[in-house]
Amino acid sequence: MEREFKIKGLIMDPLTNSPIVILQSLEKNTLLPIWVGIFEANAIALQIERIDTPRPLTHDLIKNILLQLDANVDKIVVTDLQENTFYAVIHLRMNGDHITIDSRPSDAIALALRTDAPIFVTEEVINNSRNISLEKENLDSEDIKKWLESLNPDDMGRYKM
Repeated sequence: MEREFKIKGLIMDPLTNSPIVILQSLEKNTLLPIWVGIFEANAIALQIERIDTPRPLTHDLIKNILLQLDANVDKIVVTDLQENTFYAVIHLRMNGDHITIDSRPSDAIALALRTDAPIFVTEEVINNSRNISLEKENLDSEDIKKWLESLNPDDMGRYKM
C-alpha cells in the first residue's frame, strides 16, 4: 500500500549541514525526512521556486527526453529503506506500456516536480523510518526544528551516492 505525499519543505540539517527534503502526507498527519545531496537539493529548490535556468539541468533534460519519446511520468514511489538509504522507482507510461525505473528518491522527486507527477511512499517505508505523526493540523517551524534535533542522521536515510 502507498500513501501520497507532497513536499513540505527543503531544509538544512542543523547537525550535518546536509539538505533534507521534508515530505508530508496529504492527510497532513505524517512527515518524512529524506537526506539528499546538495546538487539534487538545488534542482528541487529551483523547481519549488519556479526559477528558470538559462540551459536545461539534468532533470530538465530527462523531462525533455520523456516528452520527445511521448512518455509520461505516472508517479514516483519511495519504495524501500535499507541500511540507512532510501530507494525509489519512477513509473512511466510509454506507448501503452508501464515501465518502472530504479532511482534515488532525490532524482525521482526532482523529476516529479518537473512533470507534475504525484509522490508516493510505501507503508513499509513509513513504518521503518523516523517519521513524525502530527496531532495538530498545522505544523510550525519550531515543531520541525525540535523534531529534527531529535533525529540521528546515522540511524536513517542519509544521502549516499
